[in-house]
Amino acid sequence: MSQTVTITNVTKIYGGKVRAVDNVSLTINKGEFFTLLGPSGCGKTTLLRMIAGFISIEAGTISFDDKVINNIPPHQRNTGMVFQNYAIFPHMTVFDNVAYGLKARRIPKPEINRRVSEILELIRIEEYKDRQPNQLSGGQQQRVALARSIVINPDILLMDEPLSNLDAKLRIEMRAAIKDIQKRLNITTIYVTHDQEEALAISDRIAVMNLGQLQQLGHPFDIYSRPENSFVSGFIGTTNFIPGETSAGTDNTLKVRVLDSAEISIPVKKQKPGKVLVAVRPEEAFLGKPDGGISGEIMQVTFLGDTMNYIVKLKNDQLIEVNEYIKDSPNLRNSGDIVSVNLNIQKINLFTEDGSESLI
Repeated sequence: MSQTVTITNVTKIYGGKVRAVDNVSLTINKGEFFTLLGPSGCGKTTLLRMIAGFISIEAGTISFDDKVINNIPPHQRNTGMVFQNYAIFPHMTVFDNVAYGLKARRIPKPEINRRVSEILELIRIEEYKDRQPNQLSGGQQQRVALARSIVINPDILLMDEPLSNLDAKLRIEMRAAIKDIQKRLNITTIYVTHDQEEALAISDRIAVMNLGQLQQLGHPFDIYSRPENSFVSGFIGTTNFIPGETSAGTDNTLKVRVLDSAEISIPVKKQKPGKVLVAVRPEEAFLGKPDGGISGEIMQVTFLGDTMNYIVKLKNDQLIEVNEYIKDSPNLRNSGDIVSVNLNIQKINLFTEDGSESLI
């Protein structure tokens, strides 16, 4: 049975001064696929292990539904854990690995056989039940680890970088399998990764962390399209940050000039005349004739199949990326071409000069 996880003002300090998790509060809904995303050292794995009970909670509370579990030992929290290195027993068969947690709970043998057989079929590894782990591929071993974690019917499934040891193609296959199984079982799942593409593809919601603090919480589309600060914008996907200057417009707009471009009017939630950071993703910038937009010179051209990637040097010597779909721009450009870079006003983001706050 899935449960809601409520994290309230949770803090973890190492050595008296390093705040690995710094006053984090969030709620993970019942049956949700929730991802903790961020760079190495941001606190995401520490928070996951606090939820699991492997690391003590120094301040704040963690609750499963309405029950505070701060002082409940890990084996009494009814969570399933999938580790980065699989952590399956090398001397046991696939069947015995998956059955291990049920045997520890003293489940009757007929029930163990039934549940293990059902989960092996669900995970699509029933044909490997008599094999040893060293006879399996990395993807098959990860499926065994997943099966062992969910066969015990946990209230919450915890996954710590489970796909990081797989090759790129297998990661894509496994993330689709994990998402499908999670939805079938409707189990609350907390997933840790540093892979932005993986998080966007698999999550119902994402919490972006940095330096122990929660930077933004939201649906993947919202985080990608409207990041709340420049860290999130730069970490999620590729973003060009270009200096701009603003002046007051109407009540809900700012007039923005980016380098030598014409002034544009942008709807904002907050008036802040002065220097700003204009953030634009490569697919939301367009190349045109050398007039009207931000002037630049193409320095590098890369063919990516369905798109062309251009590195453009702007008037201030800054290099930015622009992607053009082949179907929309059949005439390829060349290094040395002088162009103008035009921005999709509806899609750009605007931050304070220090990047700490979005103005849109």
